[in-house]
Amino acid sequence: MSKSTEALEVAVAEVIANKNSDGSPGSARQRANIDRAFSRILKIAAPRIRHFIRQYGLSAFHEDAEQVCAIAVHRAIEAYDPTKAKFTTFLNWQIRGELQSLRFRLMTDQRPSARKVEAVTITIHAGTTTPDGEETSLEALVEDEEALERTERAASDHLAHETCAALLDAYVEAERKAGIEQLRKRARARRPKRDMREARPDLPVSFRAHLAGPDPEELAALHERLERDRAIIERSLFSGDTREALSLDTSLTRERIRQIVRRASKQLARLVQTDPRFAMLAEQAGLERAGAPAEKPTPAPAQAGILPAMHQPHNRAITVSKPAERPADAPHELDVPVAALIPQQPGRLSL
Repeated sequence: MSKSTEALEVAVAEVIANKNSDGSPGSARQRANIDRAFSRILKIAAPRIRHFIRQYGLSAFHEDAEQVCAIAVHRAIEAYDPTKAKFTTFLNWQIRGELQSLRFRLMTDQRPSARKVEAVTITIHAGTTTPDGEETSLEALVEDEEALERTERAASDHLAHETCAALLDAYVEAERKAGIEQLRKRARARRPKRDMREARPDLPVSFRAHLAGPDPEELAALHERLERDRAIIERSLFSGDTREALSLDTSLTRERIRQIVRRASKQLARLVQTDPRFAMLAEQAGLERAGAPAEKPTPAPAQAGILPAMHQPHNRAITVSKPAERPADAPHELDVPVAALIPQQPGRLSL
């Protein structure tokens, strides 16, 4: 047995000794010992790895070949069985398999099927020309032009989902605080129980000390209702799936779900305007409102005048003319009240 084979056996034994039998990661010291032993295995097997890389003609892809050889060392350690063979045997076969796979991936023209059609492997960085005659590389031709758009869309969807979740959390927390405060007020307004009143007749009528907190059953019902409302709002308001919201609680009608969602939408809009955490949302909403087309102002209603509306069909036959001017030498008529022209009867008072 050579010195390298003995050193590999010792290093592999150290790796196996620091691994847990149940497959758990182990402590930090165990992981450090495993990393140290693995580095020693790579150092001992380095000449063997270089030999196989040259043998398989992968010297031009030395970095990729070293990476797959490191993977081969991992797999050899996992498959090692000292009762069947030495570790060098497992290591040699794993390295050969990984390098052969890499060779087929990088140089497809080495396969028998490729040799029949005289296929040639070229690098992706090789120069070529576009249909317009411009020089470029194959890497630029296979570039996915829609990758950036898909990435931005996915990031936008993720941010929108996180924002909706934060809004729902803020809404549920506000509703929980309001509900707990309501339960506390109701508890303070309740009278003490009869058995306590009978045991302590000296207590004043306004004694409420034993009911300082809300009823636990009512509190649990409040939490359950809020969680149900959260699920309904999330599915009905953000997803638009009212049918799925109805399936969450069969006792609720479509009208009741509409009321829950409508109330929640108003509260969420108020939170966006008042909560500093959603200041960017409020600013964006303001920008969108500013960029929207301005609504036409509603014309003020025409004031009713003394003259009839001449544009109406039923007033077309009416003629309105200016009254004739009175001559300067015409005698002035006296304005006599109508009551003065009525003859007075005895016994009646004339106004």
